Amino acid sequence: MYLIRDIFNTKPGKAKELVKKFKQAAPLMEKQGMKNFKIMTDIAAAYWTVVFESEIEDLGEFGKEVRGGSGDPEMAKIMEGYIDLLIGGHREIYLIE
Repeated sequence: MYLIRDIFNTKPGKAKELVKKFKQAAPLMEKQGMKNFKIMTDIAAAYWTVVFESEIEDLGEFGKEVRGGSGDPEMAKIMEGYIDLLIGGHREIYLIE
């Protein structure tokens, strides 16, 4: 099992919009094999930080989804414009022992 942690630094005041998109997308991501979602926002981190955390069984499948997109038009509609909310970010992947 793997833990995927995506850390996003949003533009000022845009964290809530990103959180809303992730909440809408979570059921679709679950269908793609992601589970145990957490959406977190900063209390004592860089301002306007949003962390989306989930677990996956198959790292190879995750890689395919990331490279090729899910191809799901509903997901594309939900996440449309999310990149415009961001300043930057990064991903962390951990093996759960």
